[in-house]
Order: sequence, then C-alpha cells, then structure tokens
Amino acid sequence: MQRTIIEVRELVKKYGSFTAVNGLSFDVYEGEIFGLLGPNGAGKSTTLEIIETLREKTSGRVMVNGMDLDARAADIKKIIGVQLQTAGYYPGLNLVELVRLFAGLYNREVDALALLRTVNLEEKANAKFKELSGGQKQRFSIATTLINEPKIVFLDEPTTGLDPQARRNLWELVKLIRSRGTTVILTTHYMDEAEYLCDRVAIIDRGAIVAQDSPARLIDQLLATGFERPRQVRQANLEDVFISLTGHALRDE
Repeated sequence: MQRTIIEVRELVKKYGSFTAVNGLSFDVYEGEIFGLLGPNGAGKSTTLEIIETLREKTSGRVMVNGMDLDARAADIKKIIGVQLQTAGYYPGLNLVELVRLFAGLYNREVDALALLRTVNLEEKANAKFKELSGGQKQRFSIATTLINEPKIVFLDEPTTGLDPQARRNLWELVKLIRSRGTTVILTTHYMDEAEYLCDRVAIIDRGAIVAQDSPARLIDQLLATGFERPRQVRQANLEDVFISLTGHALRDE
C-alpha cells in the first residue's frame, strides 16, 4: 500500500471576499509525480505555496510527512525543495559558487560538481548563471532544490518558455529525480507534459478540484462519455518531427 506523504483536507485561502482556494482535499503518495493542473487563477500556485510554508492558509489541514503544517512548519522546510525563479540567483556568480552559497544556507557540505553532473551541467560549472540558456537555467534551478536532499520537490511550471528540446530534457530530469525516491509535485499548463510525467493529477477550476486520477483513467472516463476528437490523431506530431531533426540527444549546445 502506498504511503501518503502529503495530506490536504478542506484547504481554504481567502483574500478579503475573494476565495482563491475553496475546500481542496487531496493526497500525494510517497515517490510519485503528482500534478496540479488548471487555468490561470485556479489556485494551483497558491496551494503549492501554502504546502511549502510560504503562504498562510485561511483554514483547513495540511500534513507533510506526518507533520502538521500549523505546528511544525520549520521542520517541514527541512525536508522539501522548492524551485526558485530566475530572480533568485546572483547573475555574476558561476554555478559552483552558487551551489556552495545555497549549501551554506542549508548548513550542508555539497559536492558541487557531482550535483551539476546530475542535471547535466558539469561542463558549465565555471559559467555564470546569466550566461546559461533558458533550459540550462531551469536545470540549474531544479539542481538547487536537491541540495538539502529533500523528500519532496515542488516545481511550479518548470518548462514554461522553453523550446521543445529543453522541455523534453527537463522531463527526463524530473523522472530521474523521482527514480531516486523523491516525491515530485508540479504545476504545468502543458497537458502532454502532465500526461507523460504524472502518475496522478488533480484538475482545479475556480479554487476547487473538479477531477482527480491518473491521466490514463481520466482520458478513459472522457472517452466513455462518447467523446471523439474532430480529426484523426496521428502517431506523431510536429513537435516529434522537430525533436527528431534538431534534438541532438536533447542536450543544449
């Protein structure tokens, strides 16, 4: 039986008269990739920020690895990794210096080159963050979430703005992280990304969950209603063509 590592019950977040999160309840199992999906303004990022201890909830209960968010927020921070946005880095420092800086914040000794090797950035060890491509910056951002060897990693739209090569490169990195036993929670607007990566997803609309299951079962449920696409789906799409012609093993030049 799968162990529940995150338990959310009747989570509510209000801003004055506006309800951003309206009674969300879901579980995340240890070692899975769990997706929070929904349109802009649905409450995905707010929900993540509450679980990450970055934003206060209005009501409800959140348990992370058996710890109550209200009583043990400081302990929860020690076992999670949160993807930072680009603005969170000193652009003039090289990657090794940045890794050591973040390791110092966690009071940890980290083999910077080994960590960079994990995300395929060892060759960029002496490059400054501002010199990296978009895909490389995102991979480094994910690397920083691994410095404290977290049980849970949170990724908020990790591939937004990336080209198809870099996006698929990130997919494989996320799967690698999960293969090492880390639980991953992500948000994304790319449904192909969620279908490829996620063991289960929760679809949120207007602050409430409207569906929750594995991508395959949700698709089967839709097909059972008689849904048909307006045109026949081919075995490949234009993105597959692009990757085949330009992918170069999905490595940034």
